[in-house]
Amino acid sequence: MFAVHRAHTGAITFESLDVLFGRPVALDVHALEDKLVHAGRGGYCYEQNSLLAAALERLGFEVSGRGARNRTRGDVLTPVTHAVLVVTVEGQPWLCDAGFGYQGTREPVPLARPGPEVRQGEWTYRVREEEDGVLVLCLLRGGTWRDLYAFSPQRYHPVDYVLLNHYSSTHPRSAFIGRVIVQHPGEDVRRTLVGRELSRLHPDGRVDRQLVGPRELLEVLDGEFGLRLPDRDAAELVRIHRAGD
Repeated sequence: MFAVHRAHTGAITFESLDVLFGRPVALDVHALEDKLVHAGRGGYCYEQNSLLAAALERLGFEVSGRGARNRTRGDVLTPVTHAVLVVTVEGQPWLCDAGFGYQGTREPVPLARPGPEVRQGEWTYRVREEEDGVLVLCLLRGGTWRDLYAFSPQRYHPVDYVLLNHYSSTHPRSAFIGRVIVQHPGEDVRRTLVGRELSRLHPDGRVDRQLVGPRELLEVLDGEFGLRLPDRDAAELVRIHRAGD
């Protein structure tokens, strides 16, 4: 489980470019394998964790889905739009999530109570419990624990993610509509490109930022995220990026 999770997060970039292109986001395993494995593309949480779940289930692990609320936006109550996995090994549940972008975990995190601090390279996580059995994944940044997302014990099924995926890929209020989002949880530095701003997050809490114009965009995608698009998609992305001037 650890090896599969770590290999997945290390190799596959978080990105939602198909949403920007106005294309349907398919969640069936064959389409995901073609896109994320054979075509060298990335995907967002529904794609990433659907593929990870299929791989773990094929290896004999017990996998179930959960729906989570993003808490990185402060006190704003967000809808349940994030997909995560709970994998049970010898009776013990583990949080597995390859789809939370640059602040996400690289490896499984135990869902023990109380949740221990788990160090993954230069980054430290823990899971704490709130009322009604709600669990919250937290990241230590600059000496302060920060909530990433919260999820309940309720099981989610693939059909639930079809609905959430439709909202995230088409609703005008979705964070993925109309802008470039590409991210990767690196070993040391975490990288995120949102719109025109490239940010590099360091374990001590420092954030380096730079603007990325249309001329630099493809080079940044390759050099920072290991993402190379087919010529047609690359040209379309640069056109969209330039249209924002």
